[in-house]
Amino acid sequence: MPPARDRTPFTDWLRGHATPLAHLDPAAPLDDLEPLRDILDGARVVALGEHSHFIDEFAAMRRRILRFLIERCGFTVLAFEYGFCEAIPLDAWAQGQGADDDLSALLATAVPIGLQEPARLIRQHNRTAAAPVRFAGIDIPAAGGSLLPALTPVADYLRRIDPETLPTVQTAITIAASFAGDSAAVAAPAWARLPTTEQDALSALLARLRIRFRSLRPLYVSRGDQPSYDTALRCLEAACHGDYTFRAMAALFAGDCLTADTSARDLYMAESLLWHLNRLEPADRVVLVAHNAHIQKTPVAFDGHLTGLPMGQHLHDALGDTYFALGLTSTTGHTAEMRRDEAAPFGFTIHEAPLEPPVPGSIEAAFADTGLGLGLADLRQARTENFNGPDTIRMQSVYADTPVLDAFDGILSAPASTLTDLEKS
Repeated sequence: MPPARDRTPFTDWLRGHATPLAHLDPAAPLDDLEPLRDILDGARVVALGEHSHFIDEFAAMRRRILRFLIERCGFTVLAFEYGFCEAIPLDAWAQGQGADDDLSALLATAVPIGLQEPARLIRQHNRTAAAPVRFAGIDIPAAGGSLLPALTPVADYLRRIDPETLPTVQTAITIAASFAGDSAAVAAPAWARLPTTEQDALSALLARLRIRFRSLRPLYVSRGDQPSYDTALRCLEAACHGDYTFRAMAALFAGDCLTADTSARDLYMAESLLWHLNRLEPADRVVLVAHNAHIQKTPVAFDGHLTGLPMGQHLHDALGDTYFALGLTSTTGHTAEMRRDEAAPFGFTIHEAPLEPPVPGSIEAAFADTGLGLGLADLRQARTENFNGPDTIRMQSVYADTPVLDAFDGILSAPASTLTDLEKS
């Protein structure tokens, strides 16, 4: 038992209300997750986070929860922190098209943040399921690394619907190809080295295309159909938000970023998820997988400085209590730190960083003080109490400032975290 001076009303509450879990093995029986059924009752979108990418325990927990939500709770869509446009062929693969081995080619240029196993899980599930699970992407293309996955389908659409405008998008593609990379860590510095005239020309071309698409919607739909128009416009929106993100990330790397300017990506992700919801049946339920910093419902801040308005804040505003944010964290072990290196794959190298003991006032310190180990807490219950909850949560090896009880609806804490061996994954 922790010393009396370390005990807080919230720690005492957590000790009495958190649910211990039995397994990390993704293939293990799911009975220990049954408390989730009541916790998530009424939620249409359940967001599963992680305080860092590239962590074995988080990947295992998310796969177990995904299995539980699909097999026992009837969830029908897996949405992922992955490009909206790139996800279209991946959804077709999940529905059974092509060969099992095609997944490697589909994800060959994607940052390896744990998509392969969930994708394989839903393809396997769909082989015998009466109601197949769909896959939905929500992100800007190539993790902010390239506009080409978005502009190529736009060009294909215009070739059929509005060939007069095709030269405009082809010029944008030519500029975008000159600095394309596999992530923003590569593309943003390359974008910054472009002549200002090319940077501005690309933004102007995209703005012109977007306005023309919206202005001529009735004409475009009459020449094709509403679903193909909607998809092409969403891809064009991805390119516009991606272009904005290049500017924001380049300024961030240069040390003169506007306050919370990288939030454009999170807005696109939130609007993409809502786009999918508007096209699903009312009974469909969505599992949304992304970093804790994207799913939380409160602004992201470090050392008192606002850095971003996350996807989860927009989704909570739009969906209310039918959006449930479940953050994943750990109390000990190691985490992954990404260091910029343009010569490395994806523009960064991954380094193993040991986790220091949780700082006082963090959700991790509260879990550590309970001695619970692997456990789940429904934080909505804690909001009815009159005590102060934790005000920080891990973000990689540092801490983000946020009122945790407001930011997340639940927390799943592992006793330790281990860096994924990407060479074996």
